[in-house]
Amino acid sequence: MRIYKVVTMTAGLALAATACGGGEAAPPATGGDSAAPSQAAKELQGVKIEVAAKWTGEEQKNFEQVLAAFEAKTGAEVTYASTGEDTGAYLGPRIQGGNPPDIAILPQPGLVQQYADQNALKPLGADVLTQVDQNYTPYWKELGSADGKPYGVLVKAAHKSLIWYRSAAFENAGVQPPKTWDDLIKAAQSIADSGTAPFALCGASGWTLTDLFENVYLSTAGPENYTKLSKHEIPWTDPTVAEALKKIAQIAGKKDLMLGGSNGALQTDFPTCVTQVYGQDKAAMVIEADFVAASAGEAGAKVGEEAKIFPFPKAGDTDPVVLGGDIAVALKDGKGAMALLAFLASKEGGEIWAKLPGYLSPNRNVSPDIYPSDMTRQLAQTIVSAGEAVRYDMSDLAPSAFGGTDGKGQWKLLQDFVRDPSDVKGIQGKLEAEAKKAWK
Repeated sequence: MRIYKVVTMTAGLALAATACGGGEAAPPATGGDSAAPSQAAKELQGVKIEVAAKWTGEEQKNFEQVLAAFEAKTGAEVTYASTGEDTGAYLGPRIQGGNPPDIAILPQPGLVQQYADQNALKPLGADVLTQVDQNYTPYWKELGSADGKPYGVLVKAAHKSLIWYRSAAFENAGVQPPKTWDDLIKAAQSIADSGTAPFALCGASGWTLTDLFENVYLSTAGPENYTKLSKHEIPWTDPTVAEALKKIAQIAGKKDLMLGGSNGALQTDFPTCVTQVYGQDKAAMVIEADFVAASAGEAGAKVGEEAKIFPFPKAGDTDPVVLGGDIAVALKDGKGAMALLAFLASKEGGEIWAKLPGYLSPNRNVSPDIYPSDMTRQLAQTIVSAGEAVRYDMSDLAPSAFGGTDGKGQWKLLQDFVRDPSDVKGIQGKLEAEAKKAWK
């Protein structure tokens, strides 16, 4: 594997897709015979491609193995640049200066529309579209599109439909991982009666509350309504929203189900809530994504033994599978950029990446058997099994003023709801008022 030039804009690790599997050894990348690329591949011999993404540390090293496999297959030369956490702050000046990277990997779908509106993106070529149509559901193709034109490929997923639990707390209370919302509430009460707080709710980090709402809403309202609400095609005053909020009130309205009650929950950020479950042993469960594994491991819990997961319980007719993820787009014309996007969208590229720790593929043809741990295999299977019902994180699809700003919009209003869940209609009216302003 050749040495990569790395441009680093910030030092810290990216939070959003650290992952499952902890210290699994990374197998060597494979991608074909590097000594003898095919005749078609020789057309990329010596072609230089720059890729910019937010990943650092182990995530970056793993992605570089995927890039190395592409280089071995094609003879191209790939340079990796780290954008740091604020992808927009990195890309904006480069786009304005006429010197963007060939490919950027965007952490939010909304950026696809933003850069398309600036005429900064190149539509996907025919070879890329072939891979997208073969390997992704139509929903993921739409997610990478702007104004009906496909620009992006979802290359990496974060699984947000999970509840992490401390096995000893469940054993002490005599409860099993629940499969339905009603069983979750019953199990939580049994755990509370045993002397342990059921939930460490990360309420100070407003995005965790949007994740909770999205899972309940997808399950109770169904995928079609989820898509409509994510586009503000139905109002937040809709009865489907009320139903989901009433479910959440079954936790928020009972102070003994949250560590520290509502005040404690709203003063606890992510990942402090994880250490309250693992390490401090103050609570039994934390509701969050696969990247909890990293924080649980840092707290001294072994993933798969003390730190276990169960799928987010079914609150309605749909088993919820909500994903976050990263979308690759081309900012320059050229066969190198499109060839790399096609590779990243392919079964081959996905399976090279899937053999490495901390990765989940949204590619439906990447076999769950490829993954290096039982946990990642389990998570990958839920994505495949959910099929057309999988949905992307709703708050990341919304304008940031509504779905992604601390102290504003949905984050603040769901915090207000946890503080006082008695007025469902009132909080719906406030959500709708904020949504109207944001979607203008």
